[in-house]
Amino acid sequence: MNAKMATDLGELLVPYMPTIRVPRTGDRVFKSECAFSFDSPESEGGLYVCMNTFLGFGREHVERHYRKTGQSVYMHLKRHVKEKATGAAGGAIPRRRNGKVFLDLELNRDFNGEDYEYEDEAKLVIFPDHFEIPLPNIEELPALVTIACDAVLNAPSAYKKQELESWEEEIQVSKHARSLRQLDNGVRIPPSGWKCQKCEMRENLWLNLTDGAVLCGKWFFDGSGGNGHALEHYRETNHPLAVKLDTITPDGADVYSFEEEEAVLDPHISDHLSHFGIDMLQMQKRTENGHHTDNNSRPRVSEWEVIQESGMKLKAVFGSGYTGIKNLGNSCYLGTVIQVLFSIPDFQRMYVGNLQRIYDYSPLDPSQDFATQMAKLGHGLLSGQYAKPPMKSELIEQVMKEEYKHQQKGVSPRMFKSLVSRGHPEFSSNRQQDAHEFLLHMINLVERNSTGSENPSDVFRFLVEERTQCCQSRRVRYTQRVDYCIQLPAPIEAATNREELLAYEAKRKDAEENMRAPPEPVRARIPFTACLQAFTEPENVPDFWSSALQAKSAGIKTSRFASFPEYLILQIKKFTFGVDWVPKKLDLAIDVPDFLDLSRMRATGLQAGEEELPDLMPPIVLPEDTRAPEIDETAAMQLAEMGFPLEACRKAVYYTGNMGPEMAFNWIIAHMEEPDFAEPLTLPSMIDPGPSTSDSPMGATPLGSSPPEESIAILTSMGFPRNHSIQALKATNNNLERALDWIFTHPEEEESDALSDMADTEPNDNAFSNANSHSDSTLSPDRDTTGPRVKDGPGRYELFAFISHMGASTMSGHYVCHIKKEGRWVIYNDHKVCLSERPPKDLGYIYFYHRLSSS
Repeated sequence: MNAKMATDLGELLVPYMPTIRVPRTGDRVFKSECAFSFDSPESEGGLYVCMNTFLGFGREHVERHYRKTGQSVYMHLKRHVKEKATGAAGGAIPRRRNGKVFLDLELNRDFNGEDYEYEDEAKLVIFPDHFEIPLPNIEELPALVTIACDAVLNAPSAYKKQELESWEEEIQVSKHARSLRQLDNGVRIPPSGWKCQKCEMRENLWLNLTDGAVLCGKWFFDGSGGNGHALEHYRETNHPLAVKLDTITPDGADVYSFEEEEAVLDPHISDHLSHFGIDMLQMQKRTENGHHTDNNSRPRVSEWEVIQESGMKLKAVFGSGYTGIKNLGNSCYLGTVIQVLFSIPDFQRMYVGNLQRIYDYSPLDPSQDFATQMAKLGHGLLSGQYAKPPMKSELIEQVMKEEYKHQQKGVSPRMFKSLVSRGHPEFSSNRQQDAHEFLLHMINLVERNSTGSENPSDVFRFLVEERTQCCQSRRVRYTQRVDYCIQLPAPIEAATNREELLAYEAKRKDAEENMRAPPEPVRARIPFTACLQAFTEPENVPDFWSSALQAKSAGIKTSRFASFPEYLILQIKKFTFGVDWVPKKLDLAIDVPDFLDLSRMRATGLQAGEEELPDLMPPIVLPEDTRAPEIDETAAMQLAEMGFPLEACRKAVYYTGNMGPEMAFNWIIAHMEEPDFAEPLTLPSMIDPGPSTSDSPMGATPLGSSPPEESIAILTSMGFPRNHSIQALKATNNNLERALDWIFTHPEEEESDALSDMADTEPNDNAFSNANSHSDSTLSPDRDTTGPRVKDGPGRYELFAFISHMGASTMSGHYVCHIKKEGRWVIYNDHKVCLSERPPKDLGYIYFYHRLSSS
């Protein structure tokens, strides 16, 4: 009988044997979560794991995968959770039907292990007839199938493996940390105002821990980075360790080893930084709930209580739009941003309204598709499936057990976080991050993935008019740029309780000097009108070059709205660096209004009597060694050995910025057909310029001139058309990383359209309130701002959401958000969603307003 059944099963599986795979090293087995929903083995229908791709699917989505791929064999995993019978011994080991099934699958923390037991079962299911084969079934299944089933059952869950790798990367200590030699060269690093010593970059700056050089990092294909001067410095000096300046917190910092070519730990980072005047004395610890707090947390206690409304009995709410998001451990910055985005109708329409179309056209691996994962998360939050109120019987049971609080489980954003943080040095870690930076990151991802379709982030986009004036000649230049958020300064000097603050500061210093307990902290109260006033004040332009004087001069800049967005994002600049380099959050309250009218801040353009600055760029100052460009001859020889002309190889290496043979090879393939392919490298600066045909004095360059050839070469070597590359560079003031981002967000169009298209669609972290000194106009002031890319309208708004932060730094603490729904304020605190009794609008960090209709 058994022999016959074994034969039958063997014959049944024969047609499918070529499609059944054994997981190899590097394969991720998704056995805890569906790719299209939040179904798991604990869900009613269980989870189906494809025995070829190892993707997991809930009951309602597995048929789609079968129809799309023809893959017929799935492992069905089902976990039965049962409450232990009365009288069961506390702490008993959960009973399992099959000992090895689900090995390494984490237990659901919503069920207390002492009160519940688990029964796990697995079976093979063959589609389309749903033929089921219980597991284990060693005697009756072919050996290959048995091996494949065991491997799937024993494989670590996809995200457990990923989290383990994340932590493993963080604990590697550099071999240079203990013996690092630091030069006594008197270098002291200020707490702000840094820029690269070799270019104008003010972002992605790295401090070399040997000599104190501040230089930019290399640029990456995702649009981040710099010009590679930090790496270049290492090649010249062999000084191995550098720290990223904007990551230094009392908790640590991001350190990179050039020699080891990876991020490393430096246990002596505090000492190494103090050598350059940077103090990291205040350290931090983790609390049990996964949020960072300060050792000296006393001043922040009231803030935590007020923002979380922890002193009140809040009523839990359930249903569509009231689903919480589980905290994966310091992921509350992600949860709050996503809750706000999916409270906006445009995001709901784009991803949840188009759910079926997105799912039907998703790629073979939906876990790696942005639209699919956005739709999955949006549906999880809006469907109400994962925020169901307790049944009457459950409520009675809770009363009997004196457990009155029923908390929903919420949805776990593991798959989503893995996708959107991939390749990002900060968001891919398990550390707390800045919600504002993540919001801009999300807008960027939505932009990139909405090419050719509706773009919901259009609701945030607006045009900024910048008026720059030369203080000496009084001439002006009006430029426009795209932005997504305004950053409001918080002028402490405008505090209404200034006397109280001064008295507190005196008491604090006295207590410190006499070793007494510090006084109760006093929170600065700043009028919102003072923040707006500070925002509209003219600011100095660093390193301003006046085209009227043909020389550096003093310049001031003011910013106004050239268009008003449909949804206005407003960030309060609460975070700063102290003179001792300890990043601190200003403890302040601002009376942010429910209704906001910014009409008086609309831009006016060139005024009568104003004279414009000439359209000239500063003269290009070439380094002295330009006549003998630095070329990695080793890389050139490697390419020459492949049969390419040596001079062509040298050009390839030079035009790809010495980024290695692979990039240079791509350049060669793209330029092989050019007539001067094998001719020696000739740079414009190596040729006698001859008589100038330009009317521009002193070598100044007209704004419309062609971008540097080497920048064009780098973009064309990646496969982008030359004309499109030139447009991108012109639109971004020859900034390579922004040009690459421009290409992704501006597909090729007819030339007339492309030339007039918008310039910079990159969310500008500097926003309104900081000058982007190396960025100039890319938009004509008289451009039609009512096009599809900008949704202009009245500047009157109503507050509908705000994100609040608790803690001393953006790199620590906890985030929650409040959203106004159906006329009521609701607090979203990780997986807990309740009606808000007293929304702390004055303590918010990021505010969201929607435009009022012009009725």
